[in-house]
Amino acid sequence: MLDRWKSSSLRTQLVAMIMALLIVALTVTGAGTLALLHSYLQGQVDEKLNAAVGVARNQGSFSQLQAPNPVPTDYSLLLFAPGEDPIPFGGDPNIHPDIKSMSVVAAQARGVVPYQVRGTDGENWRVVAVPVQTNQGAGVVVIGLPLQSVDDVLKHASLVVTGVGLLTLLLASLIASWTVSRAFRPLARVEKTAAAIAAGDLSRRVEVENPATELGRLSSSLNAMLAHIETAFAARTASEARMRRFAADASHELRTPLVTIRGFSELYRHGALATDEDVATAMGRIESEAKRMGSMVEDLLLLARLDEQRPLQQKPVDLQLIAHDAVVDTQASDRSRVISLTGLDGGPASPAPALGDEAKLRQVVGNLVGNALRYTPEGSPIELAVGVRSANGETLSVIEVRDHGPGISDEDASKVFERFYRADTSRTRETGGSGLGLAIVAAIVGSHGGSVQVAQTDGGGATLVVSLPCREDHPQQADAQGSDGEVIHI
Repeated sequence: MLDRWKSSSLRTQLVAMIMALLIVALTVTGAGTLALLHSYLQGQVDEKLNAAVGVARNQGSFSQLQAPNPVPTDYSLLLFAPGEDPIPFGGDPNIHPDIKSMSVVAAQARGVVPYQVRGTDGENWRVVAVPVQTNQGAGVVVIGLPLQSVDDVLKHASLVVTGVGLLTLLLASLIASWTVSRAFRPLARVEKTAAAIAAGDLSRRVEVENPATELGRLSSSLNAMLAHIETAFAARTASEARMRRFAADASHELRTPLVTIRGFSELYRHGALATDEDVATAMGRIESEAKRMGSMVEDLLLLARLDEQRPLQQKPVDLQLIAHDAVVDTQASDRSRVISLTGLDGGPASPAPALGDEAKLRQVVGNLVGNALRYTPEGSPIELAVGVRSANGETLSVIEVRDHGPGISDEDASKVFERFYRADTSRTRETGGSGLGLAIVAAIVGSHGGSVQVAQTDGGGATLVVSLPCREDHPQQADAQGSDGEVIHI
């Protein structure tokens, strides 16, 4: 029975519990009503008996009780006189309370209080014993009233209460089933939505009819949870896609130098390199490809460490000093390029204090400058702009690398920070590059709590903007640049 109850639906259990409570309530109410009715009717009978007791006492003797109409005719009386059998009178002499004897002492002990006995007709009687004087001396007269009318009323009332109760239960069961089913409609929708989600449709949501109810709040919470789940699954899918693309690109990028190294090695092993010049050329190519592969492996290891999100050794740094060093390094390595240091508004550069790992931030600026040198025409100028800027109520230290090359299209701008992404899909171009430089930039800047974005340079070209949280307590020093591009220390 318990197993059957546990296996039944919640709707069935609720209806069953409601009906059980209603049965208990109707039973208690019906029993209480019948008890009150019985007490009231019996009280009326007792009042009549008490009135008869008063008449008997006022009459004074049993002989006087035989006067015309001393008591109502529905009474039955039994006289118990000393030395004689009970004498019935008043009403039908054959139908009276079934009492065999009653002494004066017993009557006095009852204290003229009505009590219930069976009658010779098998019905219930309500009687009272009253001491009286008879011709033979002290005696007792028992005055009784039948309770048949009371019992009939109670039987009829019991049938009415039972019938009304059964009808009430029937109507209540129908109303309870309808109400519970209607209340469970939102849960049914939740069940259907959950089934659809289990089948793979993560876009399904539960309809919220009334957010103020428990089911409304449950539906809202469930929708929020489903949104998080959908987002997590989408992120997981995107991450898996990026990982597959990353593995494919890494395999391709590593295979290219390996193929070159293997090819020249086989030529050398088979004696195809006849002259010393051919051998030197082959060894040079092998060394070049080995360096390229080593650089790519280092970049991959760096990205892997950044992905682990290890705590950084942050110290006070100034982006102006880092930008100044990048300008000096570039001028020393490539005299044909014009590279200058300016402020964000075109004036002199100003301090841009921040907290971070100086070596990694220098790598960020180096990658950005190297990217600008690699993908812009020979002789085109490059500017590094440094300063402090306010955005959305936050003070940021900003460094911008501006070039005047072909620029970056809007379609490519949203993807340039992805690993191995290159706007030029050729993998064997002379410009080199593994497609990891900007991905490393984005990872390092992100680990510092900053952001990197692509913008258009005035007059054509691309501007890469690195923004980091500004550190307010910085020393008052700055580097400015003259109009001739020469860096001046202030």
